[in-house]
Amino acid sequence: MTEFAAVILVDRRGWVLLQERDEHPRIAPEKWSFCGGHLEPGEDPLAGAARELEEETEIRVNPADLHLVAVHDVHHPETGTDDKLHLYAAGVDLTDADVVCHEGRQIVFVDPAKAPDLDLSDSARIGLGQFLGSRQHEALSESAPLRIET
Repeated sequence: MTEFAAVILVDRRGWVLLQERDEHPRIAPEKWSFCGGHLEPGEDPLAGAARELEEETEIRVNPADLHLVAVHDVHHPETGTDDKLHLYAAGVDLTDADVVCHEGRQIVFVDPAKAPDLDLSDSARIGLGQFLGSRQHEALSESAPLRIET
């Protein structure tokens, strides 16, 4: 089992940051997913989520500003493994122009009404299904979002 950590950033409109993966990743190629990845040995999931977000987007968040959404068991058919995903979220005052895409085709804020229609990875389908429309999603879009260094 591999442990993964990922982040959902929510902008003032309630739109969520998603990554359109390209053909290169072993897990979920050509799918839409969260910014995130596997944890390093002994790495705290919260710290790993912040690290992965920065590596993929150059957006730096303080791990203390991330809120746990859920911990999900996810089966990855590409590897035949049952893995664990630690999913975190934060409200932000950012736009697509603030995101630097270091992995995949694009990393953009997506209208939550359109997100379920995308070709989602298994982890994104599970995570977004629980998160979108939740009180946590609503609160993060309404709150005074974090000012984050990019």
